Amino acid sequence: MHGLTHILLLTGWLPTSLYGITLALALVVVALKPRGRRLPALLKECAVGLVAFIVVGILVWFMSDRWMVFGVELGWLVMAIVAAAAGALGFSITAIVHGRRWRRVAASVLVPFVLISSAMGVNAVYGEYTTLGSVLNLPNYRQLDQRHSTSATMTVAQWRRLAVEGRLPAMPKVGEVRTVKIPATVSHFVARDADVYLPPAALSHRPPALPVMVMMAGQPGSPDRFFGASNITTMMNDYAQHHHGLAPIVISPDQNGSTKQNSLCADTPVYGKAETYLTVDVTRWVTKNLPVSEAARNWLIGGFSQGATCSTQLGPAHPNLYGHIFAANGELEPTSHNRSTTVNRYFGGDLEAYLRHVPTEIIAREAPSAQTMLTTAGAWDAESQRNQLIIGKAAREAGMAVTTLISRDSGHDWHAVQAALHPQIEIFGEQTGLGTNTKRLSQYGGLDIIEQTPSTTDEVK
Repeated sequence: MHGLTHILLLTGWLPTSLYGITLALALVVVALKPRGRRLPALLKECAVGLVAFIVVGILVWFMSDRWMVFGVELGWLVMAIVAAAAGALGFSITAIVHGRRWRRVAASVLVPFVLISSAMGVNAVYGEYTTLGSVLNLPNYRQLDQRHSTSATMTVAQWRRLAVEGRLPAMPKVGEVRTVKIPATVSHFVARDADVYLPPAALSHRPPALPVMVMMAGQPGSPDRFFGASNITTMMNDYAQHHHGLAPIVISPDQNGSTKQNSLCADTPVYGKAETYLTVDVTRWVTKNLPVSEAARNWLIGGFSQGATCSTQLGPAHPNLYGHIFAANGELEPTSHNRSTTVNRYFGGDLEAYLRHVPTEIIAREAPSAQTMLTTAGAWDAESQRNQLIIGKAAREAGMAVTTLISRDSGHDWHAVQAALHPQIEIFGEQTGLGTNTKRLSQYGGLDIIEQTPSTTDEVK
């Protein structure tokens, strides 16, 4: 069972085999003789498929870009996959009607393969589910062993001096991800287990006080989803390999309590005190149980989609906790369905109470600010691009150092997160003293720089 849960869905033998079988079945259906004359039957089947492709393509475009049924634009590639699947289904179903015995069997088998292949293709675009276990919502990581002391014994600067002298403590070559239950002592928020990445330095018997990245997945989502879809473990291990085992500790707490819930990362009577859980309970647990620096300048809060919205809410609202903010494809304001529904359901119709949780309102209220903010949006996600420009403008006016990026060849998906995480980790590493970053932001692949305030130059000093 353990082996099955780690079967890859984005690369490897499973998607390759699935696409290959689907194509082979389609060719078999075309090759086998239909009832009646072959050419007219094939033309009719292709015509039905073409009509299905056009009709569903137009419908999905309206639902995505005009009616905003899904809350975000799906992106042209996803719409193309859905339309192509509809066309293939139209062809297959018509072939079943026209088919002789074996052609009918082949066309019938083709139908579920088309459905699964199209779902696999959509998932590949979003990068949401990386393994079979993530689809089944099975835990990916072992429980964190908290029996041993994890208090910091030195500063990062002292660790780096030991590295120069060749006297570093013994440590593993790579870090590890573990699952942990963070008690909701103050908030009583009902949260799922959090995930935490510990770099090699944190796993030594004499760890330094490391910086922290608090990172959240979107909704629906989970802490496991963040680590699985963002590829941050690989990025952190690579960073640690080049920095004497040093890298930020990454904690992904559960901000919603369930895949079906949206807490708005706020204290409300609907799902409980999510903000208190994240800013008080999670912070206290991290500082008590992990070798971390407690200074706000060494803490970053970030996330994707709804998690990004949370970061642009909580970051500016708690400058004493977080010195840096990372947001990928975030919303302009926290909503469940729409603003009016959100205000009525979560805040009892009190608009002023709701506005206290809107990022631009928070940023203006807490100004001036010495925080940094890095935001990104997929090139195919026009709504998120608009959101980040508006929030970025408010942050810049409040005094923050703002970097705004566009991730090429991506939309509202995890590929946009991955592209921006690479430079964010390097920048944060230098800001917190882990190492020197000499790579220009423009040298990172797949990114366009939309804005950089003067204090975040192209080459971070």
